[in-house]
Amino acid sequence: MSHDFEDVLYREEGRVATITINRPDRMNSFRSSNATFAGGTYEELTEAIQRAGWNRDIGVIVLTGAGSRAFSVGGDTGDTRSKSTGRGITGVPGEELHAAIRSVPKPVIAKVRGYAIGGGNVLVTLCDLAIASENAIFGQVGPKMGSVDPGFGTALLSRVVGEKKAREMWFLCRRYPAAEALAMGLINRVVPDDQLDAEVDTWCEEIANMSPTAIGIAKASFNADSEHLRGVSALGFHATALYRYSAEAKEAGAAFREKRKPDFTHAKN
Repeated sequence: MSHDFEDVLYREEGRVATITINRPDRMNSFRSSNATFAGGTYEELTEAIQRAGWNRDIGVIVLTGAGSRAFSVGGDTGDTRSKSTGRGITGVPGEELHAAIRSVPKPVIAKVRGYAIGGGNVLVTLCDLAIASENAIFGQVGPKMGSVDPGFGTALLSRVVGEKKAREMWFLCRRYPAAEALAMGLINRVVPDDQLDAEVDTWCEEIANMSPTAIGIAKASFNADSEHLRGVSALGFHATALYRYSAEAKEAGAAFREKRKPDFTHAKN
């Protein structure tokens, strides 16, 4: 079963819905809606997750990226956001996508190949479970680019991997191989790449045979402990929206695009 999306592949097979970010030529990055692309990667993913999540015939959702190079690297740095719809506090509806992953009463499993960097790493953090290929690489880049993902991207990450490790990931912007991500608790399992699909299928089959009501209650109960982060996230995104127009943020973005070290000494806000 498939649906018409431009940046997303949607498939239902049995009680499993697989949602694939389909921009392998752009490392499965997200682009905004504009004059030539009405959908928006964020909007399409949100719609696909909600469609699967509220379908009573679906027991589990798999979120993945097309190809082997990347799960996702977050926002498309080449996206000028011209004529953006303006949805979302920062101009893109990332908070809607995050809310969808947490709100649907079905487990969402991240199937990770290649890079899960920036916003892609945040998606892995938000997913209920994560299974990765041995070639997967995780990490953050926000402070290098003059941005940050507040709320779920930071505070929830600290609950997942521990506060010291979460601060390390954001303050140093290093990259972590799959084995290290497993050790820190960011993902549930690592397997050879040629076994990844079969391993995810096995987990999906086991979950799909469970009581859907019990699973939904369990997910809601897990979320309740950190639900206040939704409000923290909104406050943080408002601050980020103001920050992104500052001289400091502009210097960070320019340095990233020009592949040089940023010079913040003269970036006066």
